[in-house]
Amino acid sequence: MMFENTLAFARKLDAEDPLKNYREQFYIPQQNGKEVIYFCGNSLGLQPKSVRKLVEEELEKWQNLAVEGHFTGDNPWFTYHKQFKEPVARLVGALPHEVIVMNNLTTNLHLMLVSFYQPSGKRIKIITEKGAFPSDQYALESQVRYHGHNPDEVIIELAPREGECTLRTEDIISTIEQHSQELALVMMGGLNYYTGQVFDMQAITDAGHKAGAYVGFDLAHAAGNIMLDLHAWQVDFAVWCTYKYLNSSPGGVAGAFIHEKHAANTQLPRFAGWWGHREEERFQMKKGFIPIYGADGWQLANAPILLMAAHKAALAIFDEVGMEAVSRKSKKLTGYLEYMLKSNPVMEKRIQIITPENPAERGSQLSLLVKEGGKQLFEAISAAGVIADWREPNAIRVAPAPLYNSFEEVFRFHEILSGHLR
Repeated sequence: MMFENTLAFARKLDAEDPLKNYREQFYIPQQNGKEVIYFCGNSLGLQPKSVRKLVEEELEKWQNLAVEGHFTGDNPWFTYHKQFKEPVARLVGALPHEVIVMNNLTTNLHLMLVSFYQPSGKRIKIITEKGAFPSDQYALESQVRYHGHNPDEVIIELAPREGECTLRTEDIISTIEQHSQELALVMMGGLNYYTGQVFDMQAITDAGHKAGAYVGFDLAHAAGNIMLDLHAWQVDFAVWCTYKYLNSSPGGVAGAFIHEKHAANTQLPRFAGWWGHREEERFQMKKGFIPIYGADGWQLANAPILLMAAHKAALAIFDEVGMEAVSRKSKKLTGYLEYMLKSNPVMEKRIQIITPENPAERGSQLSLLVKEGGKQLFEAISAAGVIADWREPNAIRVAPAPLYNSFEEVFRFHEILSGHLR
C-alpha cells in the first residue's frame, strides 16, 4: 500500500487496525510518567495483564492442595502440559504430538543435538550461519567436542558475500551440496537475531535431506513472529523460547518440535528423564526407559507450573488472534517503519537497514546499522523514551510487535530518531 509521512495517516492506520484493542491486554512500561515506545519484543515481550490471575490460581492451588494439586482440581499439574498441544501446534505449523513445552531453549537444543547429531565415519560436519546467537554457537561447539572432534574443523559457517549483510538462499544450498558426503547436520536460526533475516527453511530442509543430513532450527526469534509450517516442511527438529515475541515471562518455559517421522523411533539416542517415560507406567518406578510416542518422549521432568501458567496466558492471546492476522499486521507495521526511515535523506547518510527488503524474508524487526556514533544514538533515543535493543558492534534492533505496538508509535519513533541525527 501507499504510505504517508504524517501523524494523521499513522492514526488512520491505527483506526483501521483490527488488532488495535489487543494493546489494552498488555502492561506498557512508563518513563517520566509517560508510556515508552517499546520496540524490544524481540528480546523480551511485554506482560499480558491476564498473567497475574493465572499464576495466582496455581499459587492458591499449591497453598490449599499442596501435593494433591498434581491430580485434583482444574488442570491438574500431572497433565498440565497437555493443554498446550493444540495451540502450540497451530502456532508453529505442527501436529499436536510433534510439540512439547518444557525446559529452556538451550536445554532443549542440547537434547535435540543428542538425538540428531550423530557423527559417523565421514559424516561429521555441521552447517550453521556465521554469527549465530551464542546459545547455538556454544551448544554446537560443545556437542562436537563431546564426540571427540574439533569445532574449527567440523562446523561450517555460512557467511554473506563480500559487501553484503545477509545470506543468499542459493549460497546456503550450494554449501550443503558441496559438503553432502560429509554432512551430518544443518542447524541454523530460522531468523537471524542480528540482521532479522528469515531463512527459507523449506528449501534448506529439502537440501539437507537430499544430502543425507538431519535439519533443525532455533526459532527463538521466529516463534510468534512469522508464519511457520514445520510439519509440512519436514523439519526434523526445532526449538524456541517463549519470552520474546510470545510474551511468556523472563526466562520462561521453552518449546520443542520433533517431526512425527521420528515419533516412534526408540533407537534414536536421547537423554532420558522420568517424565518422558511411558505415562501409564510412570509411577511403577521400573528400570528401563520406554519413551512416550512423539515429542513428549523427550521430556525430562514435570512441568514448571508457574512458568507454564504465564505461558498459558500469553498463548491464549495468540491463539485467539491467529498467526495469519499477526503476520499481516507485522508486514504492514514493519513496512511503515521502513518507509518512514527511507523517506528521510538524513537517515540514509547515517543508517543502513540490513534487514531484507522483501517482507517474506523478515518478521517484526528492522536492524539499523549505524555508520558512526551508534551507541551514543542509542542512548539518546533511550533517554527520549524509546526502548529498543543495542547489539555490538553497531546495530540498533527495532521490533514493533503487532499485538501491542501502533502505527503512531512508528511515526513518533521516527520523529525521535531523526531529531538526534540532524
